[in-house]
Amino acid sequence: MLTIAAAQRALRNKEYSAKELTQAVVSRAKEKNPDINAYAELFDDAMASAEVADRMLSEGKAAPLAGIPLGVKDNMLMKGKISASGSKILMNHRAVYDATVIGKLRSAGAVIVGRTNMDEFAMGSSSETCAYGAVKNPIDISRVPGGSSGGSAAAVAMGGALGALGSDTGGSIRQPAAHCGVVGMKPTYGRVSRYGLMALASSLDQIGPFAKTVEDAEILYQAIEGHDPMDSTALTEKHESEKGEQKEKFTIGIPESFIAMDGIDEDVRENFRLIIEKLKGEGHEVKTVSLPSLPHALPVYYIIMPAEVSANLARYDGIRYGFSKEADTLMEVYRQSRGEGFGKEARRRILLGTYVLSAGYYDAYYNKAVAVRRLITEELMRTFSDVDLIATPTTPSPAFKLGEKMTDPLKMYLEDIFTVPANIAGIPGISVPSGTVLRDQTTLPVGIQFMAAPFSEDALFAIGKDVENVRI
Repeated sequence: MLTIAAAQRALRNKEYSAKELTQAVVSRAKEKNPDINAYAELFDDAMASAEVADRMLSEGKAAPLAGIPLGVKDNMLMKGKISASGSKILMNHRAVYDATVIGKLRSAGAVIVGRTNMDEFAMGSSSETCAYGAVKNPIDISRVPGGSSGGSAAAVAMGGALGALGSDTGGSIRQPAAHCGVVGMKPTYGRVSRYGLMALASSLDQIGPFAKTVEDAEILYQAIEGHDPMDSTALTEKHESEKGEQKEKFTIGIPESFIAMDGIDEDVRENFRLIIEKLKGEGHEVKTVSLPSLPHALPVYYIIMPAEVSANLARYDGIRYGFSKEADTLMEVYRQSRGEGFGKEARRRILLGTYVLSAGYYDAYYNKAVAVRRLITEELMRTFSDVDLIATPTTPSPAFKLGEKMTDPLKMYLEDIFTVPANIAGIPGISVPSGTVLRDQTTLPVGIQFMAAPFSEDALFAIGKDVENVRI
């Protein structure tokens, strides 16, 4: 398994060139992509970027990611490239500027090999709603890779990138990371700029890394985090918690009543408890915590998120840019452009969001959801005064079969039960591979999730590395 850290050392020791590394990764991506569909597009200028990285390396000006081949989710703008967000309505849209994270990757010398497939406008938990077709799980191509950043997770898992960027609105990095057996991390809200990220739900979205190891995820995170004057929600300076001495052993809180709920596969729960026992054996303290509001995070999310979707996607109207369907009247242009341009799940969430924001229902649904969101956030913050981390399984089950949940949206939405609290509260979370379970004679990966107080990314990376050391 070639990691980013190992590739960095090899490139600096001139064991191979950035061009040779990129060629090997791109060849692997081209070989695997017809079956996996992780990439919507592999860029033909990747080798030119690798040549630039080789010049940097030869001049001794090696930036942190010089020569490292990465994938980027299709909802981040890259100047001159199509940025479709997995939707027909933007299928021919070319970005006119770089997202801040893309600019940071370029400055760090990274080689962006392509844009990865995703659920349309990041709406989904299986990467089956993409206008480019469903993404398959590299572990078992009859199963989903998770979503909405399934293409990025699959690209890393199949060896078609050493790392990748995704966006996480309710678990869209952590859930596919668990299903594909890689590491996925969602930073504190505002720690990574969202400028140039196509908005799904602006108060929930956050860009983060996928990688094969926790060390690699940390390398990517350090390359993209930091203040951005172009993003009013980006944090301006480091928090006091980041400036002190970091702990080596942590107090881990387990929300037992939450984990004991129905709908969670027993072998997934057993794997979680085994990892927790191993961490306890390594000197970490484990205690039960009470978080009675946590089960309400999912319904709160599925009110607030569609409401923000309704507002954010109103700009795609067939008039300003993107797909447009000619018609006799302006209203018909709107109706037909949006009706044909958006897929079924996007239309469902737009309608739901419009409903909860409408007169007569705003107070009954949206305002109550905002109030409960505040309650959940306060409850989590109080808990972090007693524990350093909160641990749960990342997902209630391993990767499910393609098509299994597409006809039942409520079952699909339950995939996010453990991950949405981090987005609701704006706190960081990480999913680390924790072992495997057996389904239909196939060994499938599962993940363990840790959430921490705002700005405690270092604690997440530290505990993630411990999991890598103790997992079976």
